[in-house]
Amino acid sequence: MPWTFEELDPPYGQVSEGPVWDGSVLLFTRIQQSRIMKFDPATRAVTVYRENTNYANGLAFDAQGRLYACVGGASIDARRVVRYEADGGETVLADSYEGKRLNIPNDVVVDRENCVWFTDPYYEGAAGPWSEDRANKELEHDSVYRLDPQPDGSYQIHRVTFDTTRPNGLFFAPDYQTLYVAQSGRRPDEKRQLRAYPVKPDKSLGAGEVLHDFGEHRGIDGMCIDTGGNIIATAGWELGGPGPMIYVFSPSGEVKEMHPVPCRRPTNCTFGGKDLSVLYVTTIEGFLFRAQTERRGLLLYPPAS
Repeated sequence: MPWTFEELDPPYGQVSEGPVWDGSVLLFTRIQQSRIMKFDPATRAVTVYRENTNYANGLAFDAQGRLYACVGGASIDARRVVRYEADGGETVLADSYEGKRLNIPNDVVVDRENCVWFTDPYYEGAAGPWSEDRANKELEHDSVYRLDPQPDGSYQIHRVTFDTTRPNGLFFAPDYQTLYVAQSGRRPDEKRQLRAYPVKPDKSLGAGEVLHDFGEHRGIDGMCIDTGGNIIATAGWELGGPGPMIYVFSPSGEVKEMHPVPCRRPTNCTFGGKDLSVLYVTTIEGFLFRAQTERRGLLLYPPAS
């Protein structure tokens, strides 16, 4: 059955991203405005939740309901992964790897042990004027990282992929034994694939398996999971191929469904609503959409009823 997408917030002219559901409202980012927005289904109001976020992009909750963000950095020295505290403060979890600044942290997910996993691509222009110049890229790779919480409150950073270029969205399988990663290159020599990496007992990753290859067209940006372990992903564009689309992949990579989205390029998605059957979608123009689905999302937070 086709999904009908309802416009909840009109485009502001730049990218909306990072949708997360807290049990009653949806939070999402307006990257270039450096704002986190809040959509309240009860009133249909979209309001500012947090300002001055330095181009925050992906968001995630941990099991306790604490909010994390990938901060692209409105300035060259502000790229980092952070946790927003209840008192309005901000804790920096990581801003460098082996003495070099991170690229432009993009998307984030937290596991059941409160380890924070994030992607760190360098997309030219993704974080304002400074990011147009690749000379500001200090690391020689675009990787996925894991941040392990330490007893003193700090986090230890570990690089977990060694075969990615511009990794983008990521999400865990329901059993946390597989990490799905969107390999989302821009150049002709880069791949656009959905990959599955087995998570080893020490939380390192095994060799990635390609579940789907998008060829020359835009691949996955963001993704989430339903209770059946299916991957719901935003992909495609207005320039060709199937077009802007929500894909539903089986855990083995079979394309089970495709749902066109009325935008140029969908950027991310999450489930919300009372029974987690509503899919919320952000886009490159700044739209916020929702669609009633026959599926039910699986989130770390809020806990399932």
